[in-house]
Amino acid sequence: MRGRYPDFDVLSEARHWDEVTRRVVLDRVERTPPLRYFTESQARTLEAFCDTVMAQDREPRIPVLAMVDDKLSEGRREGYRYADLPDDGETWRLVARALDEAAREHGADSLAAASADGRLRVCQAFATAELAGGVWDELPVARAWAVVMRDVLAAFYSHPWAWNEIGFGGPAYPRGYARLGVGQRELWEGEEAFVVDPVKDVSERGLE
Repeated sequence: MRGRYPDFDVLSEARHWDEVTRRVVLDRVERTPPLRYFTESQARTLEAFCDTVMAQDREPRIPVLAMVDDKLSEGRREGYRYADLPDDGETWRLVARALDEAAREHGADSLAAASADGRLRVCQAFATAELAGGVWDELPVARAWAVVMRDVLAAFYSHPWAWNEIGFGGPAYPRGYARLGVGQRELWEGEEAFVVDPVKDVSERGLE
């Protein structure tokens, strides 16, 4: 691993979890769900989108889109939707079409075929609600961004590899927490190799 917790592997603690929890978590690593909801073309575009917004530019990659696809194909939803958006699954499909339209404005046949810089430009315009025309005439940009990023982030941070990156110790049940004081760390939690104030760091690097 690389990053703030280079020596941390949450799966080394799997023996301390109950059997049901252990199976659920390990399944996220050992089994990538097959794509059933999106077409091959949509999947290529949306995988490029997910990798770009989560900065997954090398292997191993968390299979974010496969996890989202699995959720949608199983009919799992949030229990609500925005009044001016269709069903979440249809929103995702429209976003795929719209991202390809935006990529064509940058000279690429699709988002998947665009250069890394082209993908970043399209995703940045999506994030700041600066895309217009075509699909966006029927789909509110900011709301669509909120829906797809909710699913992307939920999938990404449910995966043990993401837990390693942020030093999350995984399920505490059944052993629980014992060190509850400020700044105290359980022995099974990740230990930072270095400390950086993310707010200050982002400001100093002009990434706001």
